[in-house]
Order: sequence, then structure tokens, then C-alpha cells
Amino acid sequence: MFWGIPSNMNDILIKQFMKSFELSRLQAGLIQSAFYMGYFLLAIPAGLLMRRFGYKAGLVTGLMLFSAGAIMFWPAAVIGKFGMFLFALFVIASGASFLETGANPFIATLGDAESSERRLNFSQAFNPLGAISGVGIGTIFILSGIEHSPEKIAVMKAAGTYEAYLHSETLRVIVPYVVLGCVVFLWGLFILVTRFPEPHPDDILAKNSKGKVSHLFRYPHFYKGVLAQFCYVGAQVGTWSFFIQYIQDYTGEHEKLAGILLTGTLGAFALGRFSATFIMKFVQPARLMSIYGTANIILVLIAVLIPGWAGVWSIFLTSFFMSLMFPTIFALGIKGLGENTKLGGSLMVMAIIGGAAFPPIMGVISDKTGSMALAMIMPLICYVVVTWYAFLGARPVMNKT
Repeated sequence: MFWGIPSNMNDILIKQFMKSFELSRLQAGLIQSAFYMGYFLLAIPAGLLMRRFGYKAGLVTGLMLFSAGAIMFWPAAVIGKFGMFLFALFVIASGASFLETGANPFIATLGDAESSERRLNFSQAFNPLGAISGVGIGTIFILSGIEHSPEKIAVMKAAGTYEAYLHSETLRVIVPYVVLGCVVFLWGLFILVTRFPEPHPDDILAKNSKGKVSHLFRYPHFYKGVLAQFCYVGAQVGTWSFFIQYIQDYTGEHEKLAGILLTGTLGAFALGRFSATFIMKFVQPARLMSIYGTANIILVLIAVLIPGWAGVWSIFLTSFFMSLMFPTIFALGIKGLGENTKLGGSLMVMAIIGGAAFPPIMGVISDKTGSMALAMIMPLICYVVVTWYAFLGARPVMNKT
């Protein structure tokens, strides 16, 4: 749940920093790039640390990094440097990378391999609660609802009050992030003094094994899963990052209402994940993901071709259908990896770099064409790849060479 809060507060930061730092949409997309680069660069070190010292050490390390990055928002806001915020986001994501790298393989291997997809979907069904909390907190405490017209801005600049206004908007991020950092720090202390269960026999075997990255290329379902995960995270992050901008561009609504709609779509995401966990008792996970992927292809196509309220509600609904994709791709991708499971899990987390790659591309498309709808072509392409994986790429097969 914890790592769902900052990743979705980024969607609010994009809107806020576009205002307080007067960023282009390409520059705003770098917020997600800095964040998800932390996931990418720390996933392998996280996996190696947990392989050597266990899950507890990894979780505590992750929580402390997470806390440090959140508290860094205070000096960054006071100084008013966008680059410092990007570094703070990188540190937060580095901590979240430890949490994600440890939690997902741990849950996947806790019980019967045949039900790993359902276990991961159930455990990650609580992640949207963090996402909803993050957007809700950001909408209430970060977005001021004050959006000046160009004429008003010109008057403020002439009066010498505009810079003070921008700085006051930047300072609004301090309280939510410092409170979050303190809560996470206390939780890290709680984990530190908590006795963890004895390692599962498979964990002991994995710790003493000599799994190699090269061995992972014997499993087509794994490396295809990494590609699918890269595209899925790119679609999710790109869609949510620019949902507020899409709403404002094509409906003219103010940022507070747009933030409420973003919170609502995360509610649909939570509902989708809980319901998918139940439906997977009756429908094979890969088959269900293929159905949901097809639905999202249609919905995003509507958002591209029919911008306006029809497009807004189409994007809104994509969150329900994307909800099962991350844990399902993760579980399908690492299934049958044996001694390479932890290493495979680290590489699967590294695929989260898709969240760094796609938002800036969408920002460039929007800046160059003046159309946020055309930028949604990128999530559309991503859902095509995910659906292909569900239909054809997810079957566990091991190459002999």
C-alpha cells in the first residue's frame, strides 16, 4: 500500500509543478522519469541484498530510503529547485523498489504455484488504497484550485507578486510529504523490531543456488513478460499522469474536479483488482487478462478519436481493466523459474522503467501537436502488447539451449 501513495501523488505533482515551475508537458513528464528510474536502478541491488540478508533487511532498507526521499521535499520546496524534487522522487522510488522487489516474489512463493496469480492480485488489491489516498491527499492539500488567467498573470508580474505566488504554490507540497515520510519511518522501525517467520525451504534453496541472468533467457514467457510489464507500466503511468490535463483540455473543468475524477478512476482500479481476484477462481488468469486488454484497446481508441466527455469516461474505465495486469504479468512471468525466481523478480521490477519512458514521449506528442488525445496513442500501443502477451506469450516454456 505504501508505494502506491507516492507513485500516484506524482500525478498531482505533474499538474502542480506545471503551474508552480511553469513547465512544458515534456518537462512535467520528467517527474515520472526520475521516479521510475529509481525503480530501475535499484531493483537488482535490492534483489542481491535480499538474497544475502533476507526479506526483512530489504523491507527496512526500502522504508528508510522511502522516508528520506519524502522528507527531502521540505528543503527542496524551501529552496524552490525543480531538480531537487526530481532527486527526492528518485530516492523515494529507490526505497519503493526494495519494497516491490521483496514483496511480490515473497507472496508468489508463499503457497501453491497454481494460485500465485490470485495471491498476488489479492495482496496488490490493497495497493490501490494507497493510490487513492495519494491522489486524495494531493487533491486536497497540494492543489490550491487557484488557476490565474494570462491577463491576471500579466498584472501580477507587473506588480511584482507573481514569483511569490509561484513559490507559495511550491510550498504546498511540504506537509503531505513530510507527514508521509515520518509515518513510513515509524513503520520501518516497527518492521525492524518485528520477528519474521522462518525462511521457506525454497528461499533457503534460492539463497544457496547459483541462478544466473543468462538462464532466464531460456524462458520465453519470462522475457516476453518483461516486455509486457514495461508496456503495461508505461500505459498506466502515462494515462494517469496526463488524465487531469486531458480533462481540462477537452472539458474546461477546473483542477479540483479533475483531481476528484482521477481519484475516482483509482477507485475503479481498486474495484477491478478485488473483483479480478474473485473471477480468477473461474477464469484462467491469462485469458481474463486478454479480455481486459482488448477492452482497454477499445476504450483508449475512443479517447484518441472522440476527445471530450466520451474520451474522459473511456479513460476513466481503463483503470478497472488495467487493474489485474501488473500482478498477473508478474506471476505469469516468474512462474517456473526455480532458483532464478528472485533474480527474475528483480528484472520484472526493472521493467517498471516503462513508467519513466512513456510520459515524456506523451508530453512531446502533446507539445508538438497540441493534442493530448493524440498522445494517448502510446497507451494504446502498450495495451496491444499486453494483450498479445496474454493471448500468446504467457505460456510457461523452457528452451533447452
